[in-house]
Amino acid sequence: MTSISLEAANTIVATAMAEGRRHSFMPLTVAVLDAGGCLVALQREDGSGILRPDIAIGKAWGALGMGVPSRLLRDRLSDRPAFQASLAAASGGKFVAVPGGILLLGADEAVIGAVGVSGDTSDKDEVCAIAGAKAAGIASWPAEPPENWAGSKL
Repeated sequence: MTSISLEAANTIVATAMAEGRRHSFMPLTVAVLDAGGCLVALQREDGSGILRPDIAIGKAWGALGMGVPSRLLRDRLSDRPAFQASLAAASGGKFVAVPGGILLLGADEAVIGAVGVSGDTSDKDEVCAIAGAKAAGIASWPAEPPENWAGSKL
């Protein structure tokens, strides 16, 4: 597999949203991009804010563009605001460096796409993205939520 299929993208979206409902998270928006950064699937739950699609796409886009999950981007760029602003400008505003954007990996561990989730806290968004990838049978980076995610007041 060199890119994400529509069927897999739809599974990721449906499962990520179901995971959010299971935990009573705020309404979510889920975006799935292929390896080239093109939008494959996007859904916004009723009540999810109007900026959420752009944020979800930005989380996935940033992860895809830099080749690392958006959590790692946040951590690496936290003390480099000028570089972070430059990346946002270079990407036309599609760069969001907060958790909730994960990479999707093929059998050879090559990146085949990315998922971005927005709607609740970033940790909770990331939990939903990972659940979606697992349900689609696709490896992700990160493969598991952070150990402290339960501390984000489920």
